Amino acid sequence: MPADLNLPIDINSVKGFLAADEGLALYQYALAASKLGPCLEIGSYCGKSTIYFATACQQNNSILYALDHHRGSEEHQLGEEYHDPDLYDAGIELMDSFRTFRITMREAQLEDTVVPIVSSSAVASRHWATPLGMVFIDGGHSEEAAQTDYRCWSTHIKPGGILAIHDIFPNPEDGGQAPYNIWKLAKASGLFEELPTVNTLGLFRRK
Repeated sequence: MPADLNLPIDINSVKGFLAADEGLALYQYALAASKLGPCLEIGSYCGKSTIYFATACQQNNSILYALDHHRGSEEHQLGEEYHDPDLYDAGIELMDSFRTFRITMREAQLEDTVVPIVSSSAVASRHWATPLGMVFIDGGHSEEAAQTDYRCWSTHIKPGGILAIHDIFPNPEDGGQAPYNIWKLAKASGLFEELPTVNTLGLFRRK
């Protein structure tokens, strides 16, 4: 796994919550998975994970669909723990990370690889018919949001493709349990082969 991807942007300058080892794992798995078909991430925020993911897709002339309603998760809202005032639109009293995301994609030279989908996960999946090489779930961390993301997208992964789930905390004292709960669903489903977890990034291969 390369320690330096020679990115055109300083990855540490991009807002986000993905650790470096998780980002490099995402890149490594996407290098192979994007040869199987286009890929999808759920929860782009300002584009940190997107850079790792899409850089791998770009090398294979593949596509990354970047799905996010860009109104922030529960913890990003006004008065919550991870609220960022720079991403708050006071005029409409809502979070909006899409403008920052677009700037990030331009600076990372990924506009020809990343297809933004500004929508909720449930709406975007309603008529989805494209098989995917890899799905990365890092959207809302409420139980309802995580379950929706898993239910709507996990079956679209091609055999041999990858399912990645961020923020896996088996111990409730370390973090929220919704991502861990869908990780357990994937493990018990019979559809996936479990791969080694990288930090809090849970990984599976579709059988």
